[in-house]
Amino acid sequence: MRELILLRHAHAEPPAPGQDDLDRPLSLQGQAEAEAAGRWLKEHGYLPDRVLVSPARRTRETCETVMASLGYSECRQEDRIYDATPGRLIQVADDNADVSRLLMIGHNPGFEQFAALLSSGQSGDFRGMPAGGVAVLTLADEAALEPGVARIAAFWWP
Repeated sequence: MRELILLRHAHAEPPAPGQDDLDRPLSLQGQAEAEAAGRWLKEHGYLPDRVLVSPARRTRETCETVMASLGYSECRQEDRIYDATPGRLIQVADDNADVSRLLMIGHNPGFEQFAALLSSGQSGDFRGMPAGGVAVLTLADEAALEPGVARIAAFWWP
């Protein structure tokens, strides 16, 4: 089985006047959420083979904090994750099908729609993914990423 782990970035500071959305840092609450997410992933044995992270500051800070808990250091920036649609996220995941456990760190609404599409076949069938939330999806090794192919094996939020 392959696993696709989706981690929505933890809470970020609201944008300052004139601040680009990509530059928003984690809030203190977000830092605590990212630490909790890292602990949860480690406790449940979800150690990634590869980590892809959006270029946004809040996702990179979430990644750094989570990786410190996991004892894992490599995070690859993947620009296509920022503001991505479920279709774009399928492309990103397909481009990384060579790993058994892929962790992607990104944003809503794309992540919750992506999880819903893969698990239920409907991208509009999402229930929400809170800041710092984790969805673990499993699928057969040889399965192509398409609607309804995966099962949500775990869902956690801080």
